[in-house]
Amino acid sequence: MTHPPTRLAWIRPFTTHVFNRLIRPLAPRLPLLGVLTYRGQTSGRTYHTPLNVFRRGDHYVFALTYGGEVQWVKNVLSAGEAELRTRGRDIHLEDPERYRDAARKDMPPVIRQLLGVMRVSEFLRMRIAGPAAPADR
Repeated sequence: MTHPPTRLAWIRPFTTHVFNRLIRPLAPRLPLLGVLTYRGQTSGRTYHTPLNVFRRGDHYVFALTYGGEVQWVKNVLSAGEAELRTRGRDIHLEDPERYRDAARKDMPPVIRQLLGVMRVSEFLRMRIAGPAAPADR
């Protein structure tokens, strides 16, 4: 399931090595952001990746702005689970599903338009494990 790169592929090294380090301490407390914790499928190392997160019922959805072939997506799909820290809460997620949606229907309207400009149409959806936590306010 390889797809054309998004318009932002050129900025990925800056995001990975500079921006993520700056935002990681703030992301677990800010709306629409979180830190996903998962294990490397080969190394077994624990990784903490700041991401935009969108709650949809008993799932969280992540826009794959750099496509679905990035290492964190492969690791999460392989493990079948991850931990998300968002809005000051820890949430265990499971059953990752990568999918395409050119209409970006799971995204809020403004985000949907922004992702359209960036040609993002791949997403990762994960179910909240156990009883669903109350919806974000």
